[in-house]
Amino acid sequence: MSLGIVLLSATLNLNSHLPPLQPWQGASLSLMQQDGPLTTDFELSAGEESPNYEQTNAFIMRLVAANPTQFKSITIGKSGQGRDINMMLAVEDSQFSPAMMTNNKKPTILIQAGIHAGEIDGKDAMFMLLRDIATGKRRDILSKVNILFIPILNVDGHERNSQFNRINQRGPVTMGFRTNAKNLNLNRDYTKLDTPGVRAVMEVINDFKPSLYVDVHVTDGADYQYDITYGFNPSFASDSPAIAKVLEEQFSPIIDDKLSQQGHIPGPLIFVMNKRNLKQGLAGWVASPRFSNGWGDIKGLPTILVENHSLKPYKQRVLGTYVFIDGVIDALSKQHKALHKAIETEKHNYPTELIVERSYSQSPAYISFKGIKYKQFDSALSGHQEVKYLGEPVEYEKLPVFWQKEVKAKVKVPNAFYIPPQYSKLVQKLSLHGVEVEVVSNAMEESSGLTQLKVSSYEFAKQPFEGRFRVNAQFEELQLSESPVTEGWYKVSTQQPYSELVTHLLHPVAPDSFFAWGDFLEIFQRTEYVENYALEPYARKMLKESPKLALAFDKRISEDSVFAKSDEQRLEWLYEKTPYYDQAYLKYPILMSYQSK
Repeated sequence: MSLGIVLLSATLNLNSHLPPLQPWQGASLSLMQQDGPLTTDFELSAGEESPNYEQTNAFIMRLVAANPTQFKSITIGKSGQGRDINMMLAVEDSQFSPAMMTNNKKPTILIQAGIHAGEIDGKDAMFMLLRDIATGKRRDILSKVNILFIPILNVDGHERNSQFNRINQRGPVTMGFRTNAKNLNLNRDYTKLDTPGVRAVMEVINDFKPSLYVDVHVTDGADYQYDITYGFNPSFASDSPAIAKVLEEQFSPIIDDKLSQQGHIPGPLIFVMNKRNLKQGLAGWVASPRFSNGWGDIKGLPTILVENHSLKPYKQRVLGTYVFIDGVIDALSKQHKALHKAIETEKHNYPTELIVERSYSQSPAYISFKGIKYKQFDSALSGHQEVKYLGEPVEYEKLPVFWQKEVKAKVKVPNAFYIPPQYSKLVQKLSLHGVEVEVVSNAMEESSGLTQLKVSSYEFAKQPFEGRFRVNAQFEELQLSESPVTEGWYKVSTQQPYSELVTHLLHPVAPDSFFAWGDFLEIFQRTEYVENYALEPYARKMLKESPKLALAFDKRISEDSVFAKSDEQRLEWLYEKTPYYDQAYLKYPILMSYQSK
């Protein structure tokens, strides 16, 4: 029995719990080779397997050896467990340095696979494409673009491999794990930057300045006919609408046409409102900056999120990814001037207000949708009505889509933020984000019109999320009569290319700000206390000298019975009014200026 037959048998057994498949014989099957130079591990397994970390690196070296004038491999970082995170560079004429790639008049595309290591389609698709470049079959590609390719971003998760990592995914037979060795999800890390993988990506973007960023994933969720779905924040809910319009109007038609010609069914980025009843509609997700595509949208870096359909066979998904990337490269080579113009437009957009959080609209739009027939049944196991997909195509002429476009939180954008020197680690993160930070050298110039936010109420998350205890807070504004800014503070202007990103990171109301991720937990603790024997006589004297304060105290007692009966609350109220109370307690230490300097 051949290896391919053994693997196929194992796959069938592993997938016996999944819905029935539709037959597929796309033209892209011709892209595979069974032998010959640089045949990939994926091809040798008849499209069932993906190579492990060691085999992946060995194939990278084979590619470089076969085409050293156009291919190079570099290490961009190390994982938590000490593995190299490697990236391939593919250029036409040995122009491998960032400066040379930036100046060779070709757009650069950054393609990333394995941020979720079980969703590894992009690695095997790109190995085939690079092989075709190396062997001369697709020498046209490097005449169009420069390529940066990260085969496995989450290398530690990739080596936590098993046949049982994703219950709703057809292949590869052995696949990696979603999170890294510290159980952190790299695609929730684009603002807080806790993982070495995402920090490495930031450095690549800063150095090579790609024109387009592609992040390849595999879906969860419902069954449908589309095998390759992809998307980006739509122009009507984008922080970079000029870029989104170019992607919508000038990229998508080229990509979709290429996929359709090769026997694939391209579709929109799919999420459902109710996984037990698709007819209730689709969720039109607008990514926040914790995600690659949300971060790219806010930064003004064109970013496409690919979500291949998990229920389609691995071979079909990988071949679809090859065709997708070929289409993206074609679109980028034809439309890079329009895209560059849109990028420059967004770099010079300095909004005075910014939407930082959205909710789903109650009023849907409607689209035609290529679904899969299903039935609902009462499950004795869950005690609930569940779904069984039947494998038969069904067309929905008008399926509702509820877009996440309603404004939930909006903030006024300061002209600048001021960071005290004790928070220099945040400055390091800002630099990784590509944000310009200057050190205050003349404090007199920054001495007026500063605003500080004080937490008026707050709630910590009940359990950790991505290694953090997140916090949600409400704030009151305090206008400072005297500026605490001195030489050595840091100033972050919002009048810079990444204005929106600055505000999302530093304004504490933003749900993916440093504050919301728990980088300022120290302001929630008090470290000086009071003894009642000292407070009671001091407070009595204070009330005697201030009739207004005494009236406020009496009013609180008369109007709040709980307060009136609580000795702790009464004395705490009085302590807050003394000059001994901690004046930094609950105050957000990053200051804001709404005046142009």
